[in-house]
Amino acid sequence: MRDEGRRTIDKMRYLTLFIAGFIVFCGWLVIESGIDSRSFDFAQDRLRGNDKEGVGKPCILLQQTTANENPQADESPAGSPSTPSTTLGTGSPRTGKSHQEMAAVTTFEAYGGSAETVKLGSIDPKSWFMYELELSTKGAAIKRATFSGFDDRDYKNPQPLVILSPVELAGGDEVLSMANREFVFVQEKLQLPLQGLQFRSLGKETAEDGSQTARFEAIIKTSAGKPVVKLLKTYKVSPDSYLLDCSVAVENLADRELKYQFNMAGPLGLGREAFRADMRKVVAGFRDSQGRITSVRLDRKKLLKAKTPDDRRLIKSGDNFLWAAAVNKYFAAIVVPVPDEGKEYCDWVTERTGRFYNPDGDDKADSGDETVGLDLKIATSKLAPADQANSTKIYNFHVYVGPKDKSLFDKNDLYRTLGFVQTIDFMACCCPASIISPLAFGILAIMKWMYGIIGNYGVVIIILVFLMRLIMHPITKKSQVSMSKMGKLGPKAEEIKKKFANNKAEMNKQIMALYKEQGASPIFGFLPMFVQMPIWIALWSAVYASIDLRGAAFLPFWITDLSVPDALVRFSTITLPLLGWRIESLNLLPIMMGVAFFLQQKLMPSQASASASPQMAQQQKMMMIMLPLMFPLMLYKAPSGVNLYIMASTFAGVFEQYVIRKHIREKEQTESKGLVAVTSKTGGKVKKKKPKPFYKI
Repeated sequence: MRDEGRRTIDKMRYLTLFIAGFIVFCGWLVIESGIDSRSFDFAQDRLRGNDKEGVGKPCILLQQTTANENPQADESPAGSPSTPSTTLGTGSPRTGKSHQEMAAVTTFEAYGGSAETVKLGSIDPKSWFMYELELSTKGAAIKRATFSGFDDRDYKNPQPLVILSPVELAGGDEVLSMANREFVFVQEKLQLPLQGLQFRSLGKETAEDGSQTARFEAIIKTSAGKPVVKLLKTYKVSPDSYLLDCSVAVENLADRELKYQFNMAGPLGLGREAFRADMRKVVAGFRDSQGRITSVRLDRKKLLKAKTPDDRRLIKSGDNFLWAAAVNKYFAAIVVPVPDEGKEYCDWVTERTGRFYNPDGDDKADSGDETVGLDLKIATSKLAPADQANSTKIYNFHVYVGPKDKSLFDKNDLYRTLGFVQTIDFMACCCPASIISPLAFGILAIMKWMYGIIGNYGVVIIILVFLMRLIMHPITKKSQVSMSKMGKLGPKAEEIKKKFANNKAEMNKQIMALYKEQGASPIFGFLPMFVQMPIWIALWSAVYASIDLRGAAFLPFWITDLSVPDALVRFSTITLPLLGWRIESLNLLPIMMGVAFFLQQKLMPSQASASASPQMAQQQKMMMIMLPLMFPLMLYKAPSGVNLYIMASTFAGVFEQYVIRKHIREKEQTESKGLVAVTSKTGGKVKKKKPKPFYKI
């Protein structure tokens, strides 16, 4: 081990102080990092894929595609206007004896019904439904999903939280969740954009168990009026469940084999739940050859910067696809394709593509209308002629729309088997996620257990922080004592350095002997900090990401929601010059946190040697000023639960530093007399001190 004498020792002291404070700061920057990049106007891409004046003209000719390609899937055309029926006409079908009848057909027409809205479930908490689905006949899609048990956290007038909503594009068109999109006739290389078609509503049914079902139908015919394909889409919602069932039945009505492929929109339109940063992303779950659940994810930043469709695909080579989801900080909308009978995995969803929507096309993509969503490509299939076996194929989906709650996922067999817990991710900062995630989940479990007894998450956070400090105190104490000794040994180390300036090996040997004689170790001064780091980051992550803290109050008159800033006093928005920060309230917790940081530094055991340079003294003075100011500024608009955790931890650290400093002072006084403390091992007699090395040779 190398040592550069007193200056290195002093640097270690400041480095320790800086890293201890920087842990929280680093984690916050990773979690709350903003995005200021050039946006891509996907609304314009959609409009380029749809010429509204062309409705009723020949259908799109796919001359440059193969049976396994879908040219429009990544362009997401907006579709035709909402009309009772949509007609899409002539193409250039291939001819052949086996397709003689269809070769003569130059037009397909899709027929639906009038524009309607069907509602399933309820926003009334007493109804036992978890949410209300507003279904639209346009594309037979989910227009809106609204929770019955969560509100939008508006302190003035809280309303039921809308979790899925339409994405309104430039030009007045909109994209809906789970909408049927392009239907492709593979043999004829023709496709119909059904997302603009108004399906015919077949009404709403309520079963004896309270579940509600809605069905929508569309018929595709030839220009001569002969039915070719029937599409039947069904939604089912059950009480006391976040899971809904969705199915798409494709029936061949022609007297010839049908080869087709179609696309669907996945869940989209999730709102921004993180108070400062946008944590929305798309995730896909897979199972590897060992049976382990794995996942891939594309966050807002990656989707925003995506240049090609390949940049937006959710793929994991060699693993079996299970589900795809659009998520924000607290909630997830997960679509699960159900495997065909007799199969373990679904093989008919061939592509999952994430998409970033920026309807108004603002350059910074931060005006508030941005969101993310999913696109699904369904594999090419064949149907036997009408009235024969295998003339109909049904595609079943489970759609989970609910909180990202590990306890909920663990209780439900389906959620647990499919690994829905993969939608929950913690910002590991500089520690591996494989370490942080288990620790964070363990801390969340402890918090839930404590809440069952105490009934207040604010109190739980404070108690948990103090318990963590108490458990880690022996390690912290040894670390501080060792660092204090290192500071005291600075002058002696400097003398050894000067004496053996021309013999590095002997210099290091003598310094190490000095450390062992006095029971000090540079490594031990830093090792406890790195041992504690994963624990504190995991605790931070657990508090930050817990759905249980959303809307949870600490004090009725002050911290009424631990997931948003404490806002002791609210006022009209003030924009700070130069920084551009928008301040709407006086937040007391960050100010108290700054005071705690200042006190902690004042009570930090001194390690500086008497010969400390003026430069080092100036650096120490700057650190004492900057840290108490930096953290309140950076965390001013952080969730109050996070700030409560940091403040409680810092004040606990102040008390801990006081205890450690007192211990060091008493120990120094005892050592100055050449005595050691009386213990039971000494038989109650004062004993001459025998220095022990930190470790044996």
